[in-house]
Amino acid sequence: MSTLTNVSGGGEAAILWRVRLESALRAIVGPAAGFALFVLLWQAVAMRIPEIPTPGATWHAAVQLFADPFYDNGPNDRGIGWNVLASLQRVAIGFGLAALVGIPAGFVIGRYAAVRAMFSPIVSLLRPVSPLAWLPLGLLLFKAADPAAIWAIFICSIWPMIVNTAAGVARVPQDYLNVARVLNLSEWKVITKVLLPAVLPHVLTGVRLSIGTAWLVIVAAEMLTGGTGIGFWLWDEWNNLKVDHIVIAIFVIGIVGLLLETMLVALARRYTYTEE
Repeated sequence: MSTLTNVSGGGEAAILWRVRLESALRAIVGPAAGFALFVLLWQAVAMRIPEIPTPGATWHAAVQLFADPFYDNGPNDRGIGWNVLASLQRVAIGFGLAALVGIPAGFVIGRYAAVRAMFSPIVSLLRPVSPLAWLPLGLLLFKAADPAAIWAIFICSIWPMIVNTAAGVARVPQDYLNVARVLNLSEWKVITKVLLPAVLPHVLTGVRLSIGTAWLVIVAAEMLTGGTGIGFWLWDEWNNLKVDHIVIAIFVIGIVGLLLETMLVALARRYTYTEE
């Protein structure tokens, strides 16, 4: 009996390891195959259009570019690392201001029907407006490119936070609020002890959507306003006809955006729960 048990246990362990190995291979082979196909298509396009750099040429340029990404030869000649950090700084400021305003506003709109009736039409009207449409107004108000870009980030980031937070508050089960009323909880305790834990997944969804939009907008805003930033750097490389650097910038923008999205998705999963 002991021998049979050992054999059975060994067989289950082997099956478990095989399943894990197959899962790991699928997780690796699929993306690797997709990336290989992408590189082959890129190579084929580059062979037909000489102006497009090949993957090999782009890799060689990237190695040289990232050998010293933080050089500084003056305001208009700085390494790509400084430009990425400048863009991230603008996104952090605009995104942070949007969170400070948008999340509390979403709570108020979702909590009080009168406020929701008053401001929902305004949010519905302004939310579809392209963030770059607000950029000239920012230049008019602030008389400078940097705060105008932050203003565009603020505007594009605030709407997903307001909408998702308000929707989350409105969906909180009435039973929760009835219990809070029976316990005679203050409005502050209702918000912090009842609403916030239930609404947090919705808030984080709004935050995740906002950061993706903010990163998209900052690149376009910097291309229009100039100065420093990955968007300005990309446009400057186009003016210098360095197409390989443009391709590198596209990859850098995508990688940074993916990292921001991944971090916030992990945070959202950490605080998402399902009711039993």
